[in-house]
Amino acid sequence: MEIVIGKTAGFCFGVENAVKKTSKLLDENNSMFCLGELVHNKQVTKELENKGLNIVEDIEQANKNIIIRAHGAEKQTYINAKNIGLNVIDLTCPKVLKIHQIAEEYINKGYYIFLIGNKKHPEIIGTISYCGNNSYIIENEEDIKKALQDLYSSNIKKVVVLSQTTFSIDKFNKMIRVINEELKNKNIELEIKRTICDATRLRQEETKEISSNVEMMIIIGGKHSSNTNKLYEIAKSNCKNSILIETSKELDLEQMKKYKKIGIMASASTPKKSIESVVEILNKLC
Repeated sequence: MEIVIGKTAGFCFGVENAVKKTSKLLDENNSMFCLGELVHNKQVTKELENKGLNIVEDIEQANKNIIIRAHGAEKQTYINAKNIGLNVIDLTCPKVLKIHQIAEEYINKGYYIFLIGNKKHPEIIGTISYCGNNSYIIENEEDIKKALQDLYSSNIKKVVVLSQTTFSIDKFNKMIRVINEELKNKNIELEIKRTICDATRLRQEETKEISSNVEMMIIIGGKHSSNTNKLYEIAKSNCKNSILIETSKELDLEQMKKYKKIGIMASASTPKKSIESVVEILNKLC
């Protein structure tokens, strides 16, 4: 059996930074509070909870300190935290913080903002709060029509497009083509900011390449993680024998034996040991 492991598999900088700093804080304190899951990975979350991390959904549940997770938070959250005397430890991914800055910059320039992403994803919920009233979240092509109507009603003549850092590159490009086509004769200035991060882009590209050249593809990561599910979608479109697992315990070993060449990719929120565990089991089958 040949095993092909993605070179970009595993933690990206933003996730690794958040996990390392939180772990260090927990070494120094018996208990810390985090607003929502630090990262979208159950195994990582459980390990941090065992060290004393308390996941809360409201900052008023926190005591003294509150960690802002890698996905970021709404603008009002920082104001509320200050008002009730909490010390904010901001571990938002730098790539996400950069999008917040871009959004505020373009608001001040008088732009309308199209924000492409998953409406219920915490990153998008946080980012849209920096986009002002003249903005619209676009998750699918149906939303493009609604966003355009809102843009036309605003009488604003310039629009900038931003996106969730972990959004599908293929879907983003498709939406941009539609928006370009709709606005080409409207005398509206269009600016596109490709804010899908490099970590996402590289993992998606490598997943496409590997899944096109193996008999089976294994995607490792949190099943409620946006970037994990994007990788699985890509793998499945190229290799029908693709599976999504969180841990090696989910592997069907008898099924694995059928294949001579297996590919492995892990999302940006998957720890190294989860990948190593899967590789170890496959090596034993060899």
